[in-house]
Amino acid sequence: MSDTSFDRHMLEGLVCPVSQGVLSYDAEAQELVSKAGKVAFPIRDGIPIMLIDEARNLDQD
Repeated sequence: MSDTSFDRHMLEGLVCPVSQGVLSYDAEAQELVSKAGKVAFPIRDGIPIMLIDEARNLDQD
């Protein structure tokens, strides 16, 4: 895990590439979560990785 923090202001301009819906920030997991798309995107070194191939499927948890 990195000590570079995620800029929450970035959330205003980001949408889920799966559902086109809103994302919520999970600070503990360092992920952006799309409840509508049922996926979570990792944040690495303070940068959200918004690639569908990198997303964690929330249905499999």
